[in-house]
Amino acid sequence: MIAKTPKPPYYAVIFSSIRTEGDKGYSEMANKMVELARLQEGFLGVESAREELGITVSYWTDLNAIKKWKENAEHLIAREKGRKEWYKFFKTRIAKVEQDYEFEKE
Repeated sequence: MIAKTPKPPYYAVIFSSIRTEGDKGYSEMANKMVELARLQEGFLGVESAREELGITVSYWTDLNAIKKWKENAEHLIAREKGRKEWYKFFKTRIAKVEQDYEFEKE
């Protein structure tokens, strides 16, 4: 589902990853992290897709909200498990969204 975001500016955290084989609790933790992120001040929404390459984009009001999410204790645990068990490779990018456009076919 496409996240409903406010009028820019806001921030996007783009997490691109390649997984290891097997689930090993990944799906459950991923769902838990989305639910936890929704409770964080400054969270605006999330979009995710996974095939061979996984991309998750979360949207935030400001850099401070992103920093607080990064420091969240449960998120720290999930990130450590990711490094040890779930990912062959990942990259995180943070970008300021200055414009957005949408189209919806009726």
